[in-house]
Amino acid sequence: MEYGHIDGVKKPLSRLVHGSMMLNGNKLEEGFELLDAVYEAGCRTWDTAHGYGGGHSERVLGQWMEARGNRDDVVILTKGAHHSADRKRVTPFDISADIHDSFARLRTDFLDIYVLHRDDPDVSVGPIVEILNEYHAAGQIGTFGGSNWRPNRLEEANEYAEKHGLRPFTVSSPNFSLAEQVDEPWADCISISGPQAVDDRAWYAKQNMPLFTWSSLGQGFFSGRITRSNWEEVKGDFPEPVTRCYAHEDNFKRMDRAEELGREKNLSVPQIALAYVVQQPGLEVYALIGTFTGAEYQENIRALEVKLTDEEMEWLDLRRDTR
Repeated sequence: MEYGHIDGVKKPLSRLVHGSMMLNGNKLEEGFELLDAVYEAGCRTWDTAHGYGGGHSERVLGQWMEARGNRDDVVILTKGAHHSADRKRVTPFDISADIHDSFARLRTDFLDIYVLHRDDPDVSVGPIVEILNEYHAAGQIGTFGGSNWRPNRLEEANEYAEKHGLRPFTVSSPNFSLAEQVDEPWADCISISGPQAVDDRAWYAKQNMPLFTWSSLGQGFFSGRITRSNWEEVKGDFPEPVTRCYAHEDNFKRMDRAEELGREKNLSVPQIALAYVVQQPGLEVYALIGTFTGAEYQENIRALEVKLTDEEMEWLDLRRDTR
């Protein structure tokens, strides 16, 4: 495992972050077994959210950390202020309410990384920056940022912070994958995948802002369980957005190339696809992956060991015809 360090978090972060959306409080033993196995494989960073599983994800993580006594070793990134069916919730009131729910569920009084799950471009960034700074100043948040925030809104928030002597947003969590999204899997999602997002990636590189990239394997499109030949047979086993957002010809071309390169390097498709994500030139990427076994997580660590050339990266993303 490789580990990184970011401003505001004193503990090392595993470069492969384990997504915890699948955790279920009604299957606590199975959840603990998965968390134990992933921890044993070297994971020290988990991604969760106020909205995952109606709170189950945070609750299971909290019970596991309490039972294992490992809270001081683990970095938790949790998210809040997701929109509801009735309204957008990116307000100081909603941020505070969700933070306190997360404290209770995770059985902690400190959140290593706190990320706003959605943005509301119609509201001013000022009150948002102010409330997050209050929790940071109180020692209750290590650092904070936005998930599904566009670079211009992050820039606006950080200009406000600089003007008022406050801490800026220091992390971001957009979608990023070798699989280019052709549609939003959920409303108000932001992706920096594909050739059309080159400028966004360049902005992040210029800012030196760490990225916690969700759906790094395209919700399983690059899991290795999908091929061109078996897609019609297996597509019912995958979430609906895989069909609508990822299972398109350009992504199958990327899969073909990942298979070819993998054969040459003795690597699997998911290992090649993850290597593409974590080795982006100029970017500090922590890839979120939602494996269902410790063995799957362990296998993906090889993505940190292989080195892809710039030509191979561009070829995988269809930006050049040869490598």
